[in-house]
Amino acid sequence: MAGGVSSNHPLRALRHKNFRLFFAGQLISLVGTWMQQVAQSWLIYRLTHSALLLGAIGFASQIPTFFLGPIGGHVADRYDRRRVLLITQSASMLLAFILAGLTLTDLVREWHLFVLASILGLVSAFDIPARQAWLVQLVEREDLINAIALNSSMFNGARIVGPAIAGILVATIGEGWCFFANAVSYIAVIIGLLMITTPRFSAQTGRSVWANIAQGFRFVGTTAPIRALLLLIGAVSFFALPYTVLMPLFADTILHAGARGLGILMGAAGVGALIGSLTLASRSTVIGLGRWVAIACATFGISLSAFALSKSFVLSAALLVIAGGATMVQMAASNTLIQSMVPDELRGRVMAVYTMMFVGMGPFGALLAGTIAEHVGAPLTVAGGGAITVLAAIGFGLRLPSLRGEGRRLIIAQQAAAGEPAQQTTATGAEA
Repeated sequence: MAGGVSSNHPLRALRHKNFRLFFAGQLISLVGTWMQQVAQSWLIYRLTHSALLLGAIGFASQIPTFFLGPIGGHVADRYDRRRVLLITQSASMLLAFILAGLTLTDLVREWHLFVLASILGLVSAFDIPARQAWLVQLVEREDLINAIALNSSMFNGARIVGPAIAGILVATIGEGWCFFANAVSYIAVIIGLLMITTPRFSAQTGRSVWANIAQGFRFVGTTAPIRALLLLIGAVSFFALPYTVLMPLFADTILHAGARGLGILMGAAGVGALIGSLTLASRSTVIGLGRWVAIACATFGISLSAFALSKSFVLSAALLVIAGGATMVQMAASNTLIQSMVPDELRGRVMAVYTMMFVGMGPFGALLAGTIAEHVGAPLTVAGGGAITVLAAIGFGLRLPSLRGEGRRLIIAQQAAAGEPAQQTTATGAEA
């Protein structure tokens, strides 16, 4: 182990220079991203006071990922991923500057928010698969589980800081400065990408775009463990995760905490998610991660339903800590298992399907949640989503024993392709 870092050290992936550069740039940028997300939700709510439009803007920002994600996966497997990320991050920076300019000059209207959110969603359809697939190129394969967990930790560390800053800025000087700060934060990640050096990318040739995309879907559809993990992620993203688009309603009309309260609630979920991802970072193998996925999913559903029924701000924040930790363990553990089972030549396309389930199902759920909340209220809507999540977790848990054999064979095959010892691979895959 280079640099004297043990195989169980929770920060071991940071011994790789490329990953350190990626980690530092993304951390700064993601703080800005979370600031913009909270400020945008509050701005659309301030302009409209509509639960339906809160759901609709969530739909607009994520629906392109569902439809264009497969093309994004093809691009991630066909073209240099670093160049793809340089283009997508630069485009995201430009969109944030435009939103900041419109808001600071008091020219912003509802339709501006929807158009810019839709364009950003289009960019994300190419950015997320490339970023997920590129991660394996930044570390040695033995550090992949740690890199994914640290990547989640970074995401959720920003999720704590960003909303807290946004809550203060929105309440004092308005949403526009949050958007401006996000635009500036992209400079850090672009500098980091320019400093990273990876082996020359070998582009795949000989297949059409649609043949490449179909190959990825066939692999997912015929690989039972990956299919089961992705279906569970899709169910949670559709029924439960849209609670975030209704958070302004909980903060304002149910808990009477305003914009600052919204920042605290979003930050509380981030605290839990950070704890969950750091817990996952301490693991060195994928043994038992399937059980972690099932238990975490059920825990998320239970805590989310309890949050929906709470009238106490302190209790609500505490429940969101649990919910945030549980959902992050589920998603990061699922990501780790999928990345451990997928061949390198299909990684971008499979991670595009992961993106479709994790991000792309969200807009449908957000639109449905906003519509239902208009009629029955936000608490019942969120509680129902939590209950469905518990049922989905139970179904996955019951199927888990039948999935382990194929999952073990896939993990051993990929580790053997990477030149890892057979004894280690057998142990690693034994209880995935």
